[in-house]
Amino acid sequence: MKRSTKTIRFVAVAAASALVLAACSGSDSDDKKKADSLAKGDGFLMVGTLLPQTGDLAYLGPPDFAAVDLAVKDMNEAGGVLGKEAKQTKADSGEGSPDVAPGSVDKLLSAKSDVIVGAASSSVSLNVIDKIVSAGVVQFSPGATSTAFDTYDDKGLFFRTAPSDVMQGNVLGNLVFEDGAKNVAILARQDAYGKALANSAEKTIKDQGGTVGAKVFYRPDATTYKSEIAKLKDAKPDAVAVIALNETTKIIPGLEAAGIGPKDVKTYFVDGNTYDYSRIFPKGTLKGVKATYPGAELKDDFKSRLLAVNPDIKSFAFAGESYDAAIMSALAAEAAKNDSGEAIASELVKISRDGEKCTTYAACLALLKDAKDIDYNGVSGPVDLNKAGSPSKAIIGIYKYRDDNTYKNLDYVTGEVE
Repeated sequence: MKRSTKTIRFVAVAAASALVLAACSGSDSDDKKKADSLAKGDGFLMVGTLLPQTGDLAYLGPPDFAAVDLAVKDMNEAGGVLGKEAKQTKADSGEGSPDVAPGSVDKLLSAKSDVIVGAASSSVSLNVIDKIVSAGVVQFSPGATSTAFDTYDDKGLFFRTAPSDVMQGNVLGNLVFEDGAKNVAILARQDAYGKALANSAEKTIKDQGGTVGAKVFYRPDATTYKSEIAKLKDAKPDAVAVIALNETTKIIPGLEAAGIGPKDVKTYFVDGNTYDYSRIFPKGTLKGVKATYPGAELKDDFKSRLLAVNPDIKSFAFAGESYDAAIMSALAAEAAKNDSGEAIASELVKISRDGEKCTTYAACLALLKDAKDIDYNGVSGPVDLNKAGSPSKAIIGIYKYRDDNTYKNLDYVTGEVE
């Protein structure tokens, strides 16, 4: 696989939140005052897991649940968190079914979760963020990428290991333009995820001198996309970007029928619809389609350890991000010597950057016990968090579909957000 040495820098607006305090230096007495003002935990770390067991992103559930299982196992094999065994409680985020997640959050809060890993999507994360942070609990999403979180009033308690769509949208826009497209049509979900990614990609395409002939949003629950696809066709695009989830299985046949499918026009996917379609579409349907997907290349050892947790895993999507969210929460609790959500939030930025690099819970824990500052580098990438609780450095993979409708990696691009 080709690994790019290219680094792209972006500028994002960060929220003015309590995390600003966490990221700024101060005197020892100031730090002690801040620590004393934080809520006190009950002495053991409870990790709540709000990930998709049902709904549009159910295929992400098995690897992501397994990743948190593995993280908790690694914590406990290294001596636990604050000297006690870490625990986990699980619930379904029901991506695409808005009534599921709020009830699941109630379950996780009742179990005294200190941090909730999830949800996988931006729309569900936004649907429950107020309930979670108002309870003083950290929400740590492995997959919510909407730019809405860059400025959301989250009480300093929302974090994510997946980068803001400022990054992925920029990489997507550059990819389309570098492939020679001049007039791009974008079809995107009408939700926080789709809008943010579409807008980011559009800006980059226009900044490069290209045009976006049509930017069309669709309702995810629609039974047909004929009118939206007709608008794309009218734009006479030389490239089509499809920002979707599992409704892609309906959109592609519609694009083909309109004469603007992958065989006719360069087509691009994103993380939400980069999937193994070998059993869904006829051979050759997606040949040549390119896709962008946040996350570093996962090492074989990590994949093997995940398979030991769940041998039935078929995909490793966002598993690294889920694992890192849980591990970072535990390290933050250790750094704060306090497992409350507020205490964890106060240390998450610090343990992610500017200290002595470490890559495992055990190694990082040993450094913390020696009173050293750490810089956790995760399995999903560098995960250096900025003031808004989002990665300021992240890796975006570029993939290409083969004749059998499966995809392979072409490149990795490192992005940085100021």
